[in-house]
Amino acid sequence: MSKKVKKEFQSKEEILKAIKYQFQEDPLRVFTTRDFTRIKSLRGLTMAQSKEALRTLLSDGYITSVEDDRFRVNPDGRDLISGEVTGMTQYCYFVKTDAMDEDLVVAMENGMNALVGDVVNVALLSKLRRGRRQGVIMKIVERKNNRFVGVVERSERYAFVVTDSRRMPFDIFVPIADLLGASDGEKVLVEIVSWDHGNRTPNGRVVSRFGASGDNNAEMHAILAEYGLPYRFDESIEAEAEKIPESITDKETEGRRDFTGITTFTIDPDDAKDFDDALSIRRLDNGLWEIGVHIADVTHYVTEGTLLDKEALDRATSVYLVDRVVPMLPERLSNGLCSLRPGEKKLCFSAVFEMNDECEVLSEWFGRTVIYSDRRFTYDEAQQVIETGKGDLAEEITTLNRLALKMRADRFKNGSIAFERDEPKFRLDDKGHPTGVYFKVMKEANHLIEEFMLLANRHVARFIGSRKKGRAKAPTFVYRVHDKPNEEKYQDFRTFASKFGYTIKEATSDRAIARELNRFLGKIKGKKEENLFSILALRSMAKAIYSVDNIGHYGLAFDYYTHFTSPIRRYPDMMVHRLLQHYLDGGKSADRDHYEELCRHSSEREVRAAEAERASIKYKMVEFMSDKIGAEFDGFISGITDWGIFVELADTKIEGMVSVRDMTDDTYNFDQENYRLVGVRSRRVIMLGDAVRVRVLRADLKRKQLDYELVSHKDYATGREVSFEPDDLRGSSGRKGGKGKRRDKKEGKKKR
Repeated sequence: MSKKVKKEFQSKEEILKAIKYQFQEDPLRVFTTRDFTRIKSLRGLTMAQSKEALRTLLSDGYITSVEDDRFRVNPDGRDLISGEVTGMTQYCYFVKTDAMDEDLVVAMENGMNALVGDVVNVALLSKLRRGRRQGVIMKIVERKNNRFVGVVERSERYAFVVTDSRRMPFDIFVPIADLLGASDGEKVLVEIVSWDHGNRTPNGRVVSRFGASGDNNAEMHAILAEYGLPYRFDESIEAEAEKIPESITDKETEGRRDFTGITTFTIDPDDAKDFDDALSIRRLDNGLWEIGVHIADVTHYVTEGTLLDKEALDRATSVYLVDRVVPMLPERLSNGLCSLRPGEKKLCFSAVFEMNDECEVLSEWFGRTVIYSDRRFTYDEAQQVIETGKGDLAEEITTLNRLALKMRADRFKNGSIAFERDEPKFRLDDKGHPTGVYFKVMKEANHLIEEFMLLANRHVARFIGSRKKGRAKAPTFVYRVHDKPNEEKYQDFRTFASKFGYTIKEATSDRAIARELNRFLGKIKGKKEENLFSILALRSMAKAIYSVDNIGHYGLAFDYYTHFTSPIRRYPDMMVHRLLQHYLDGGKSADRDHYEELCRHSSEREVRAAEAERASIKYKMVEFMSDKIGAEFDGFISGITDWGIFVELADTKIEGMVSVRDMTDDTYNFDQENYRLVGVRSRRVIMLGDAVRVRVLRADLKRKQLDYELVSHKDYATGREVSFEPDDLRGSSGRKGGKGKRRDKKEGKKKR
């Protein structure tokens, strides 16, 4: 029997390299000095050599001492990659980094209790996991969120909060003393206070109570809290708003341009309470039209740096949930002082244009005004005037509509893209429960207001953005910018459209791409796939944001664009008003970095508000479908992932998911490149846009999740329809099992 030969280390550098390798491959492990003398690859290392190497690594900062003779890698002492946790399963995390094209895989036990969205530092491992690079999360640099909404499950001595968010897959332990008095089944906001590594149960405390789970107010407040959005104003904010006098003094109107004698009116939705824009129109002696776009002068009442201003900045936008508006400003301002109500003098910031009948702007003026609204129209009332040519202010409204139609046609001719898609709205009873679904219809009255708001926003931005006068740059301003489409995404969209028999021509210039998209969107108008392609086209586009760097607005085909027309509900509009007045007064260029930071904050808040709005819509969708379990509906496939297909119902546009695990007729593989699932045995293809009939399987209000099961599937390309027969064989778990059957309706045959 051969004797094991101890390895002889030739140099200190060789020992250091070997020990560093052990730390690198198991960076969360705590090692002792003796551990290195027992490792197979280090056989022959003496205690003295181990101690000397550890002293060197400790001195270099590569490792840190946990306690006497216990060491681990220093998270700040070695080369680490920064990244963001983009997803997690019960087994592993996925971390996206700038240094690598593909997400890193991190085993759950090496995740330091990170959550989706967290910014982390990761150590790379040399071993691969199914061909993918592995890592170990060494440090959570920034916890994206440590507050979560959930439902209390209470016992005598302790409680757990079962969270609603998929970003927090673990229940949170809460001592009775930290429940804030919440009872079993109550909806709460819980904050994580500690979380030991290796323990899947964090410790938390309740910070807000919303009421019984399922109560409409509780659920809406919970959605706002989930996205970090407030649902009420502090008393100090309300008190500051109440101190503002309601009457307008002569001093306040001094120096303002007087429009009180010129025909002025508002057009808004039926249920609107804050009227922040009005239009005036009159024929001038020179034959031109003078059209005023009058916007509530919010910054006259909200002074920069006050409590009101800081609150408005923090919120940055009003939030529109299904059943309510959470305003950026207290009601005293939004529905009172700044609302351009009929029969009242109001202070405004206005953009005034002299235009001919061809919609050419021959002169423009910007400044503070005082107006008097003669009439408040709803969109339906204004539409009636447009369609009949009769009613109050018929001449003014029909003239503005004629000009708006011309501006709209010119805008699309110049490359503006006509993105429109149906969005479900809900009829609610007095308790907030949905009783029906309807769709908002955009008519000429809506487009009339839209075009004149676009006109004002565009010309205000150009007025400042083109004021160089020998400067290297135009003065600092807030723009609403929209980048051109990502070339790869646009090509993917063209390829996908071709699978449905549509041709979108190759285009290189921005205007040519816009023209092709408009041609395509016009071609599918009114067809069943219109909504699907509108969604996919939007996904191929960049997102519009606020910035001091003007790159133009691709979607509107404007070189200059800003938001000037809604300061009651958007903080960037307030910034624009202040900057515009500052430059009209001859002021110097404002601090660029300061305003870019405000733009970044406003863009982030806008996204958060939109996510909360979608969450409230999703909740009402699930609530609306909760009494329809077992009912069948026609729809089409609106999305495909490796875990299932998303189906949008034809009549209500309500989306739910058919899980792959519930498709028991075959085993399906996800073909990501072609947006489809392919059956392993049958080679059957299920792809985006295919018509399906589904049965409502589950409606989970807590998760805001609808589950459907396939009843039949119609291939878009071939027109062949396949029926799914439910499998009666069920395992002990209650899940469907076995291969199941399907019947080809076209051929009238049964197949396995």
